[in-house]
Amino acid sequence: MVKHIVLFKLKENLSQDEKQNVMKSFKEAIEALPSTITFIRKIYVGININADEKWDICLESEFDSLEDVKNYAIHPAHQAAAAILKDAKQDRACTDYEF
Repeated sequence: MVKHIVLFKLKENLSQDEKQNVMKSFKEAIEALPSTITFIRKIYVGININADEKWDICLESEFDSLEDVKNYAIHPAHQAAAAILKDAKQDRACTDYEF
């Protein structure tokens, strides 16, 4: 199994309302993906509640293989969900590991 974790930082110039709307829309879109992308084993989006930390969003997902992670990344449904952050994202960090 492969754990795929992605952290996102939103742009500082966004208002709190804009950030909350973007994060809520992203969470809803990502967490709906297993109905379309059947090889997602688990997926969850957490929204940071600690303003002292750098990252705003944590996406945690599980797949059978790294190949599945790569197929997820290029899947049109995932691309549409990821586009929600396109204009709001300042930074991104990712790690994939076997467990």
